Amino acid sequence: MAEQKKLVEEITSMDVDFAQWYTDIVKKAELIDYASVKGCMVIKPAGYALWENIQKALDAKFKETGVENVYMPMFIPESLLQKEKDHVEGFAPEVAWVTYGGLEPLQERLCVRPTSETLFCDFYKDAIQSYRDLPKLYNQWCSVVRWEKTTRPFLRSREFLWQEGHTAHATAEDAEARTIQMLNVYADFCEQVLAIPVIKGRKTDKEKFAGAEATYTIEALMHDGKALQSGTSHNFGDGFARAFGIQYTDKENKLQYVHQTSWGMSTRIIGGIIMVHGDDSGLVLPPRIAPTQVMVIPIQQRKEGVLEKATELKSELLEKGFRVKLDDSDKSPGFKFADQEMRGIPLRVEIGPKDMEAGRCIVVRRDTREKVEVALSDLAAKVGELLEQMQKDMLERARNHVKNHTYEAKNYEEFCDTINNKPGFVKAMWCGELACEEKIKEDTTATSRCMPFEQEQISDVCVCCGKPAKKMVYWGKAY
Repeated sequence: MAEQKKLVEEITSMDVDFAQWYTDIVKKAELIDYASVKGCMVIKPAGYALWENIQKALDAKFKETGVENVYMPMFIPESLLQKEKDHVEGFAPEVAWVTYGGLEPLQERLCVRPTSETLFCDFYKDAIQSYRDLPKLYNQWCSVVRWEKTTRPFLRSREFLWQEGHTAHATAEDAEARTIQMLNVYADFCEQVLAIPVIKGRKTDKEKFAGAEATYTIEALMHDGKALQSGTSHNFGDGFARAFGIQYTDKENKLQYVHQTSWGMSTRIIGGIIMVHGDDSGLVLPPRIAPTQVMVIPIQQRKEGVLEKATELKSELLEKGFRVKLDDSDKSPGFKFADQEMRGIPLRVEIGPKDMEAGRCIVVRRDTREKVEVALSDLAAKVGELLEQMQKDMLERARNHVKNHTYEAKNYEEFCDTINNKPGFVKAMWCGELACEEKIKEDTTATSRCMPFEQEQISDVCVCCGKPAKKMVYWGKAY
């Protein structure tokens, strides 16, 4: 056990330094490595396997709603980017430019895509002619580049992986329905698969996407009380369509502009998984997303029959559809236990000579460290039961964390005191004025996270200026 203690101690306690705890985990669990390109990261097999599982689950959900995958170029001509004024202004500070092709200077600069609205619009203007061509329900899985000044693995890097959906519709109502539908897909995915509860709502005009009519968001609360915007869905109205000339002939043979949406989720959600569920021993992965759900660890594996039995158990669990690995390395059991815990593998199965004599094994949950003696004949059924229970318990714990770290404030003194001294969400009323939103950010560094769909009347007046309130807002400090 001395080896286990030593290994775990290499991770800084989250209560001592949360940022260092996070960095320790992504490095020691071998999710990423730093690249020679500043601000970029190498996503290692353990990290990429997580993204593959996220991609697989989300892609299936998208396709259930009629979405098809496409791929757009990674370069955008400057003239194309300039077509939608608000959009280009919103992204200008983060754009990376290509100015040379080989040894020759380019006649027109090419932007490395920060997002692909303009490319989809340029495509749609020719692909859409008639109402019969609508809706267009497309998504692409790709990387994007945004020249961030401050970076942190998964949460903010200069290149990151994501999906971006871009749809075109005949009416404003269809576009709004799709915008909300995709937000709900994200929310359900976070809760059902990642065991992360989220607040659903609309962004204020200050916080909405550049060029959008409305931006909707899901906001998650991390262990340190900071918010993480975990997925967004935008209604573009017909603004981009007018800028790019995307028109169709309706049933009355009249020309109309299409209405568009865009929605995305990125690798930053992996940062969310770490910060919602992790502990001082490392990762804690929800069973439904964990690349390895069960680690089989033989005890005294050199003794006759032990390794063979462990291999047999692994094969049995694999046959039942579980994602299983066997640690048959020559390291000590204590080291293996600590390693399995650090990597967040939901269950470990321990089998040794005494267990074999008794016809049983020990199964240990990663989240609670609860040990259960299980008859070898019942192993597969018990593993399935424990994984399901762990998934439910992790969501419930995360929900309780949000509940216990969500506060209300009725006046500005109370608001500032709460936001500065109690990490979490603060629910407070807002008049709708930009000046109050900016004052709150200047005084506290907190931002409006969203105007939730489920509105509450905490008071009649704005928490900042005292004028009549229009909306209840979730406020918080954020990543």
